[in-house]
Amino acid sequence: MISALWTAATGMNSQQKYIDVISNNLANVNTTGFKKSRVNFEDLMYQIFRQPGTPNAQGAQVPVGIEVGHGSKVSATEKIFTPGNVQATENPLDILIEGDGFLQVMQPDGTMAYTRDGSLKQDSTGRIVTSDGYPIQPEIYIPQEATSISITSDGMVTAKIAGSNDPQQLGQIQLARFSNAAGLNSMGRNLYGPTVASGEPMVGLAGTEGYGTIAQGFLEMSNVKVVEEMVNMIAAQRAYDVNSKAIQAADEMLKTANQLRR
Repeated sequence: MISALWTAATGMNSQQKYIDVISNNLANVNTTGFKKSRVNFEDLMYQIFRQPGTPNAQGAQVPVGIEVGHGSKVSATEKIFTPGNVQATENPLDILIEGDGFLQVMQPDGTMAYTRDGSLKQDSTGRIVTSDGYPIQPEIYIPQEATSISITSDGMVTAKIAGSNDPQQLGQIQLARFSNAAGLNSMGRNLYGPTVASGEPMVGLAGTEGYGTIAQGFLEMSNVKVVEEMVNMIAAQRAYDVNSKAIQAADEMLKTANQLRR
């Protein structure tokens, strides 16, 4: 009886974490390049009262055993890297990665981070940076006298310079990809960090084998589907309620047992 109390409590804790993840997904429904998380559950250890195949009093083997589980836990929260909706912006520094790949970003501490957020900006020196001012790698500078900027599908950045008819090449955006993108560390600010699970970054040019292409003037929005998250929220809430009912039922049974008299 007491076991039922703790077992149901693990279920409530698991569903609470599920709601936390769903809430974060919904909070980032309009975050550029955001990738939703999915919660994976697993059952806990079992108390074995009789192993399958144990011989009974007549010498026959019982086909099934007797085992009672002790609840569930969250085993993983997995990032789902399906494409998000595409938004046309007509901003020359907004880029969309169509396919696999991440932009490389240099952080202030000198370490490399990776992002799918293509809403790029230009700082006071003309360097192309993220919204937080982190420069993309390799660094690309836009001259002050540039009148227009063009980014090709393979990431080549060119600009028309006042007084010149020929466009000037400024640099080429490179992409990084990982053998296990779900193993990346979510760092916030639309950034991911490599881990042992993700593997080392493989850097290449957009449009080459295994890498996506770049589209100028578009952004990849969040891949969160509001209706799907609302359904998951209802399911999690109902599971939480059911586990609380199991605790109440176990409590009532204990109360009944305590009230027995000879």
